[in-house]
Amino acid sequence: MEINEFLDFMHAVENLKQVTRHSWTSQGRHEDVAAHSWRVALMAMMVSDEFKELDMNRVIKMCLIHDLGESITSDIPSFEKTEEDEDVEIKAQDQLINRVSGAFHEELKALFHEINEMKTKEAKLYKCLDKLEALIQHNEAGLDTWLDLERELQLTYGVEECEAFDYTKKLRERVKQDSIDKMKEEGK
Repeated sequence: MEINEFLDFMHAVENLKQVTRHSWTSQGRHEDVAAHSWRVALMAMMVSDEFKELDMNRVIKMCLIHDLGESITSDIPSFEKTEEDEDVEIKAQDQLINRVSGAFHEELKALFHEINEMKTKEAKLYKCLDKLEALIQHNEAGLDTWLDLERELQLTYGVEECEAFDYTKKLRERVKQDSIDKMKEEGK
């Protein structure tokens, strides 16, 4: 890859370190998109042994790039996102993909196509891990950072996606139980 193209792309996506998500960290600061994407990729790496039949390198790449478009659009919480917002995000992805050429351009294009189609097992695992990371992060944050609707979302969000695999189904159940336990503590 040509040096100027490399640096141009790096400068474009650096904004992910500034763009905050709706979630809060355990230390009381807004989580940023880059931290979320990094942790989703780490989760994929951690569960690789549970998914030997999948191309986990591809899953990790999907986890790393899935929110690149938010360097342009910023983050919109899933419970507020509309179909129009999703179209804007896809256009932002395309805008970033078109900043690079060659093999990296083709790889990004293929990975985003796979993510957007959501037909492969690899894409389904990425999506499940993406949702689980958000739930885990909410459980790590203080309850005072939760919106009222998030009490229900902690019990329902990502359930359907996590049904695709036995391991993620069990993990989702454990995260749900952690949410229930956290909410019970609030009542004490």
